[in-house]
Amino acid sequence: MKKITKRNWLGFSIWTVLYVLFSVWMENLWLLFGLIVLADIYLTGFIPWGAWKKSKNRRVREMLEWVDDILFALIAVYLINLFVFQNYQIPSSSLEKTLLVGDYLFVSKLSYGPRVPNTPVSFPLVQNTLPVLNCKSYVEWPRWGYRRVKGFGTVTRNDIVVFNFPAGDTVALLRQEQDFYSLIHDRGRDEVLSHPETYGEVVYRPVDKRENYVKRCIGMPGDSLLVLDNQVYINGEKLKNPKNMQMNYYVETDGTPISEEQFRALDVSRSDRALFSGDAAYAGLLTYIGFSQNENGRFNPVYHLPLTEKALAMVRKMPFVKQIKIERDMWNGVYPVGYETGWNRDNYGPVWIPARGAAIELNRHNLALYTRCIVNYENNTLQTLPDGTILLNGEPATAYTFKYDYYFMMGDNRHNSADSRAWGFVPEDHIVGKPLLIWLSLDKDRGLFDGGIRWRRMFRAASAD
Repeated sequence: MKKITKRNWLGFSIWTVLYVLFSVWMENLWLLFGLIVLADIYLTGFIPWGAWKKSKNRRVREMLEWVDDILFALIAVYLINLFVFQNYQIPSSSLEKTLLVGDYLFVSKLSYGPRVPNTPVSFPLVQNTLPVLNCKSYVEWPRWGYRRVKGFGTVTRNDIVVFNFPAGDTVALLRQEQDFYSLIHDRGRDEVLSHPETYGEVVYRPVDKRENYVKRCIGMPGDSLLVLDNQVYINGEKLKNPKNMQMNYYVETDGTPISEEQFRALDVSRSDRALFSGDAAYAGLLTYIGFSQNENGRFNPVYHLPLTEKALAMVRKMPFVKQIKIERDMWNGVYPVGYETGWNRDNYGPVWIPARGAAIELNRHNLALYTRCIVNYENNTLQTLPDGTILLNGEPATAYTFKYDYYFMMGDNRHNSADSRAWGFVPEDHIVGKPLLIWLSLDKDRGLFDGGIRWRRMFRAASAD
């Protein structure tokens, strides 16, 4: 046994207090067996943890110092990423103009309470695939069930939330831009599974290794939600729209182009602009939308743009704008996939959002809406017999009681957001955290010294207004 100094006792005491508090927070007293390791590191020294420091070979000492530092950094980053916060980049325009493409965020895990990882053995700072090697960044075993420790609060309506993509449990690796369930509905299961050269390997991903999405929480557990002509209603009451909500419009001009300065004033990025000229190729589309030919037998230029209420008011004041039409019902695929509801992007529901402990009758309509919740998220089996009998985990059943709370997520960019209208409810075990701070914001349309860095957005709160 090594000689124990005051410094050893001080180090042991500090780390013991921190470790005990962590074990209590995790609500897992089995972790306290780790105190044996701490005691050996600081006090008893039965295991020669730092024996490499006594090596007479200077190069060996230097190399092992690097290894020691790298391991410590990886463990620290891993724990911070799991339990405190993680970095997230906004990849799409679904939340513009609240959050912009190119925003880099700190996402707080403490806001809603961090989850104990489903796959604890994984490479830090990588979601599911190691770059370059193009292989899994995690090990399948051990795999733990869902448990969330206490945080500062819970999800509330209108929060902007980062979550694991629910329909990302199964993925065709070469077609990840479309969720697997919509893909097999469109192409057929046999087509997808029998052509890996086209669709890629089909893999299953644990909850915490599914892709991260960010949307606004519109519907809470137990709510009845209805979207009527782009307006959301919750339990029959009109929900106040987000300040920066935007929708798509067709803007007809007299032939005068909208300038780059005007586009910047409207805050419309280049990738969000489309121009339908008087070319005959667009005649059918423009007629369908409701535009008429001019006196020359041609169509005036028509822009397709996402606009906020403020930007829409600016467009209406442009002297060369002849008329503006909102984009209508251009989405075909809405949740539930393969079940005819008559719903679309602009008119969706009414739909009830499942709540923990609430029960539903098992009928054709409810099975279409909630089978994914019952089977994929809550790990049951469902089977409908030819005589109409429904078997739940092999037993006849007429009702089901939910184990989890669920949420309905939508983007502020209402016509350019694949959200709960497309892939359904978000279970509570998929909630990752809450964006708190924008630490960097880059505009892909501008040069680095021409507004490419959005300085005014840096170190701002990721507001949910």
